[in-house]
Amino acid sequence: MPVAQKAAVAGTSTREFILRHLALFAAAALCVFVLSLTYGLDLSPGFF
Repeated sequence: MPVAQKAAVAGTSTREFILRHLALFAAAALCVFVLSLTYGLDLSPGFF
């Protein structure tokens, strides 16, 4: 693990670390969900 990452992890509690990663995972899942909603949508210039 890089030194900077060790310092960042050492300064936070385990609970905060887990909550931060759960929030990042939820944000990534939301991005994938939004992208899946736009699948097949015609966004070409002629559409507008």
